[in-house]
Amino acid sequence: MPLHYLDNAATTRVADTVADTADAVLRAHYANPSSLYAPGAQSEFVLSGARETVAASLGAQPGEIVFTACGSEGNNLAVLGAVKARAAWADHIVVTGYEHPSVQNPVAALEKEGWRVTVVRPDASGHVDAGALVRAVGSKTALVTAMHVNNEVGSILDVAALAKAVKEKNSRTAVHIDGVQAWGKVPQRLNGTAIDSYAVSGHKIHAPKGVGALYVRRGYNLAPVFLGGGQEQKRRPGTENVAYIAAMARAIERMLADRGRAGRIAALNKTLRDALAGMPGIVLNSPADALPELVNFSVEGVKSETMLHFLESRDVYVSSGSACSRGEASHTLTAMGLPKSRVDTALRVSFSGESTPEDVRALLDALAEGMRTLAKIRR
Repeated sequence: MPLHYLDNAATTRVADTVADTADAVLRAHYANPSSLYAPGAQSEFVLSGARETVAASLGAQPGEIVFTACGSEGNNLAVLGAVKARAAWADHIVVTGYEHPSVQNPVAALEKEGWRVTVVRPDASGHVDAGALVRAVGSKTALVTAMHVNNEVGSILDVAALAKAVKEKNSRTAVHIDGVQAWGKVPQRLNGTAIDSYAVSGHKIHAPKGVGALYVRRGYNLAPVFLGGGQEQKRRPGTENVAYIAAMARAIERMLADRGRAGRIAALNKTLRDALAGMPGIVLNSPADALPELVNFSVEGVKSETMLHFLESRDVYVSSGSACSRGEASHTLTAMGLPKSRVDTALRVSFSGESTPEDVRALLDALAEGMRTLAKIRR
């Protein structure tokens, strides 16, 4: 049976051309890009080309891109570095109530150290009130941090408008955005915004795991979190993973060149939503204006893990929420205030440019069969 992989918000298949790029660079450009001899200069040339590609994809300048190991590392560097740089005058952080653990946990750690934290929770539809985030900003607010696209329900925040309003309230307050689920999907030109930092990850766009990037606005005061050599403007010391960085650049280049991608995913999203709307016992958790790549819904009376394993037996693969939560109850749905019965029965479907109508049909058939079969077992 064919494999129907619909968990692309967790990770994506490494595209063939991207794997080929990584392989070629591993073999031909193994020299340290910081070395002064010719092979090192060749590695630096590859690194610089990748930096230009990633910067262009974000509407940024090459010198504003810091390569990291993943989105989680980028978020940690941004959150901890922003607060460290403002500790002399600030004592307050503003954050949404459904951030990824790589933002949520550093903020929680800072709260234990004495920082005041204002949490703005999403409403039941999955949206965060940007106005509430701005209203929470005061004279001692060091940082406002938010997701561009929520990783579980797909709600989209107008981060450019948020950053502009925050700076109007307090020009010294830093604005960090977790852009991991938005990169390559939501058009953006960061240089035209007041956003200070923006984290992205390679493995969400068909690049290998273990590589990401952090946009850091030129002139922005971001204190170093790691200490070591002078790589990546001293913001992320350690020899760069040239092969994976080149592969990530190839992946975003490939993704943005696929002009039909958005239309295909929109069609898959509509097919799935229309079918789910006609199935008794299904409740949608994603808002109507969510990113088309993400559809979150609950199956009445069937625990998420039970349905996941049933779908797996039919070679259909979805998730119950963030992969980083490792099976725990959805932090996002809980923050939205949904009843436990919906939280405990939620499934997340996430598309990529490789998803097909056959994948959606297989999901719907297996889901209907699972609801019939598992209902009989419950009786």
